[in-house]
Amino acid sequence: MNNKRFSVLLLAIMFIFAGSRMVHADDGNLDDVTKARIAKAEQGPSTIDVSKYPKKVQDIYTEDFSQKCMMCHSLSRSFNSNFVLPSELENYVKRMRRMPGSSITEGDASKIIDFLIYDSSVRKKVLLDDKLAKATPEERAAAEAKIKKIHDKYDY
Repeated sequence: MNNKRFSVLLLAIMFIFAGSRMVHADDGNLDDVTKARIAKAEQGPSTIDVSKYPKKVQDIYTEDFSQKCMMCHSLSRSFNSNFVLPSELENYVKRMRRMPGSSITEGDASKIIDFLIYDSSVRKKVLLDDKLAKATPEERAAAEAKIKKIHDKYDY
């Protein structure tokens, strides 16, 4: 094997290893409650059916959300989390954006947040309604306004 081929092969192996390490790279710094929440989420489904979502939301799912989020963790972690309020989803994506190697741009983050808010308002509506019922009137109004804005943007 020539040096160039060997270098390419070695580089590919390093990327594969680095990717497998990134999946749980931050787990060592988490408290036990967070580790248990993540473990529970990762046991759930790793795909969702977005075929009834608007085309633009489907595109965000395949072109942005799946591609960017899967670089660092399984999609099941996102699909099965109990984050459903827009503020929770925004904070989560902003935190993921700051992770080393995330490659999530501000534009990507905006689209991913839109997708997650839309998805939560449809697929996790019961949990969302439960959290909204427990929120302060101000928090509820802000969340409902954000959800409405997302649906107005994508439902047509």
